[in-house]
Amino acid sequence: MSNIATSKRKVAIIASHGGLDEAYPSLILANAARQSGIEAFVFFTFWGLDIITESKVDHLHVNLAGNASSGMPTMIAGLPGMESLAAKMMRKQMEELELPSVREMLQILDESGAELYACELAMKMFKRSKEDLLPQVKDVITAGDFYDLADGAQIIFT
Repeated sequence: MSNIATSKRKVAIIASHGGLDEAYPSLILANAARQSGIEAFVFFTFWGLDIITESKVDHLHVNLAGNASSGMPTMIAGLPGMESLAAKMMRKQMEELELPSVREMLQILDESGAELYACELAMKMFKRSKEDLLPQVKDVITAGDFYDLADGAQIIFT
């Protein structure tokens, strides 16, 4: 029998995009990790801050222009209102699948023990304060702090 101590599994997820379609991969991965007993934290940086910003979390758009996977020509995707229409359609489909909203997913993650952090540099760039963020955000940290937290973790960039 081996005396090698088993190390606890850990995942660090970097969320750098703030579209509705871009928020879910990070949140679903973090939720799946917690359900599997894996420690998880999400580091929101640049446009990903929108996901955890109180005034923006319920109004995330679907980025169509320049998205080759959307199947829509960029000229049409860039028309006014197309991003809002696509987000409305996606929210409807998510409701049909009984998926929680982004706000609800963040609450679920917090309750499951996942830790949510905002990037200090991005906060300064976008002139946001801790008070602008949802209460589930544990702290505003630097990239160096991220690496300290991520020590021994699998890092996933979404």
